[in-house]
Amino acid sequence: MKWFVFVLSLCSLAIAREFQLAETCDKEACQLPDCRCSSTDIPGGLLPRNTPQFVVITFDDAITVSNINTYRDVLYNRRNSNGCPAGVTFYVNHEYTDYTLVNELYNQRFEIALHSISHKTSQTYWSRATYDDMMREFGDQRIQMAHFANIPFDTMRGVRIPFLQMTGNMSHQVMADVGLLYDGTWPTIKYADPGLWPYTLDYASIQDCMVPPCPTASIPKSWIKPMICWFDLNNVPCAMVDSCFHVPDGEDDEGWFRFILKNFERHYHGTRAPFGFYIHEWYLRANSGVKRALIRFLDLVNSLNDVFMVNSGEVIDWVRNPVPVNEYIRQGCKPFNPTSCPISTCGPLRATHNNMNYWMNICNVCPRVYPWLGNPLGQ
Repeated sequence: MKWFVFVLSLCSLAIAREFQLAETCDKEACQLPDCRCSSTDIPGGLLPRNTPQFVVITFDDAITVSNINTYRDVLYNRRNSNGCPAGVTFYVNHEYTDYTLVNELYNQRFEIALHSISHKTSQTYWSRATYDDMMREFGDQRIQMAHFANIPFDTMRGVRIPFLQMTGNMSHQVMADVGLLYDGTWPTIKYADPGLWPYTLDYASIQDCMVPPCPTASIPKSWIKPMICWFDLNNVPCAMVDSCFHVPDGEDDEGWFRFILKNFERHYHGTRAPFGFYIHEWYLRANSGVKRALIRFLDLVNSLNDVFMVNSGEVIDWVRNPVPVNEYIRQGCKPFNPTSCPISTCGPLRATHNNMNYWMNICNVCPRVYPWLGNPLGQ
C-alpha cells in the first residue's frame, strides 16, 4: 500500500511542475558516472580497438507458452568468451503474460524490462500521454512485475514504449521519479555510422527525432540507450529487425547471416557503439532461416574475445564506468541470486476495462480481478 501512496504523491508533485528546457550540453559540467552529453564519442576517450563491442538482443511483448520455446532454443546456456552468462533484455507487457515464465527468464540471468501494462494500439494515446498515464503504465508495472513474477523490484531498470512512440518529456520524468535508469525506445538514423552512444537528458539531445514528440526538457540522470538503425539490402533504415523491408528470404539462413554480419561490422569496424538486434519473437518462429542465422551469429559473438552479448542495462553500467576491453574481461561476472516461483493458476478473472475473462499463471496468490491500469495488483 505504501507504494500506491508514494506514486500518488509523485503524481501530485508532477502536475504542478513545469519542465525546464534543456540547454546545449556543457562537457565540463556533464561528467560520468551520472551525466553524459549525447555524442558519438567513445566513452572514456578509448580507442575503438580498446573498446568492448557490446551486442544487445531484445525481445518485445508478452511472455507466453507460444514463444518461450524459441527463447530456450536460441538463448539459453550461452556464455561470452570471458565465461560470464550472455545477456538478453525482454521488454514485457502485462496482457497475456505468463509470469511464471518471466521468473524463468529472470533466473536465466536475462534482464526483465518494462513495456507497459496496457500496450494500447493507439499511437495517439502514447504520443499524448500525460504524466499520470505513464505512471500507471510504467511506474505501476514495475510493482506489478515484481509482485506476480517474484523478481526483485530494483532489477527492472529499463523502459521501451509500445510502437517506439515517444511521449515527449512525460515518460522520462516518470522514470526519474520512480528510479528507472534508462529508456530504449528512441531510434536514430542520423547517428548510425558512427553510432550514438548512450547519454543522459541533463542537457539537450543531438539525436534525430524519428517518432515525435521527443524529450526537450532537462531531466537529470535519465539515460537514453539509442536504437541505432540497421540498413536493409536497399540501404533503407529500420529500427527493428522485423521492420526491415528489403531482406533475404525467410528460409535463407546464409543470406540472413550475411545480412546480420554486414550491419554488425559497421559497428565493430567503426567506433564500436553497441550493436542492437531488436525483434519480436514471432518473426523468428515464422522464418526458420532467420532463427538459424541468429543462432549462428550468436555462436560467433560468444567465441570472440572482444565482443560481448549483454543486456541493455549492462551497456549503461559500462558507459557510466568505461574501462578498456582487457580490464573488462578481468572484472568477472556479476553475482546473481535466483528467486523461487510458487505457481498459482488463476482464473477466470474478470477484467473491468473490457469485461472479458482472463487466466493468469503467477508466482503469488491469485488476484481478485484481472490486474489493469489503476489496479495493477487486481485487488
